[in-house]
Amino acid sequence: MLGVNLRDLVPKTAIDLKNLGGKSIAIDAYNALYQFLAIIRQPDGTPLKDSTGKVTSHLSGLFYRTANIIEMGIRPVYVFDGTPPALKEVEIKRRARTKKEAQVHYEQAIKEGKIEKARMYAQATSRLKDHMATDSKRLLTQMGIPWIQAPSEGEAQAAHIARKGDTDYCGSQDYDSLLFGAPNLIRNITVSGRRKLPRKRVYVEVTPEIVELDQVLNKLNITHQQLIDVGILVGTDFNPDGVKGVGPKTALKLIQQHKTLEKAVSMLKHARFPVEPSRIREIFKHPRVTDDYHLTWKETNVEEIVSFLCRERDFSEDRIRRAIRKMEEGSKEAKGKVTLETFFG
Repeated sequence: MLGVNLRDLVPKTAIDLKNLGGKSIAIDAYNALYQFLAIIRQPDGTPLKDSTGKVTSHLSGLFYRTANIIEMGIRPVYVFDGTPPALKEVEIKRRARTKKEAQVHYEQAIKEGKIEKARMYAQATSRLKDHMATDSKRLLTQMGIPWIQAPSEGEAQAAHIARKGDTDYCGSQDYDSLLFGAPNLIRNITVSGRRKLPRKRVYVEVTPEIVELDQVLNKLNITHQQLIDVGILVGTDFNPDGVKGVGPKTALKLIQQHKTLEKAVSMLKHARFPVEPSRIREIFKHPRVTDDYHLTWKETNVEEIVSFLCRERDFSEDRIRRAIRKMEEGSKEAKGKVTLETFFG
């Protein structure tokens, strides 16, 4: 996953998810599933699989992480990608090449017995296949979690849902959600915990954090459209290379000084774009989204989950039932607290 690189520009606030009981989050499903596929692996980089050889890393991450979120009284809704904009084709092809190269390096590392190196390359080979999305939707339905099929970009749809006020937050690792207008972005909701840094023998604690669009715009002293223009200069999924030599801080200074992308570009003789920048801007300002969705959280169908994950995908029945019990007990307790707080507030 690429995403626009705004990490060093935007203010963030670390949060404890336990304090979000009663809140709802529209989560970019593909973003989360790719994280699960990359992270949940054996020491040599092999993904989790069932007895038939089907990959189950995505289902493991989706079930246990979602159960944990629900246990805290949070109401998640997952938003799945539809047909990507035509301008994303270059980035999609680039990702395919990267995965192919990573696969070659992975196989070589395995031959040489370099397990740690093999795992690093294996994480970059993750591919989200159609049946994985189908299985994920099936599991979410069994868990009583609503999911939405976006007409195009999932993060654009998630941002749209949050902007309408139908959820409290938008959940994604990528800052693109801000360009799509998400008022409140939560990062690290699906990957929090102790994580190893790529290519280093160093572990860090990854904590959830909130990024508020208004706070970002106020701190940077720019408008939302100008933030989009900063992103275009840096590089987005629709113009991956951005402008050569222009990083986030330089892009911000250019937009602050010249106010518009067009005027900023006129000062950069080497600036090249795959298409007219206004077309890229239009994708962020007016993305393809739908209002045809219903957010209804239902009761968990325990036996269907057990039948699917344990009978069909070889998960441990004891672990699955234990996780479901904790999820249901925690959810009831959190809901009770929210009700009391509302009553006495």
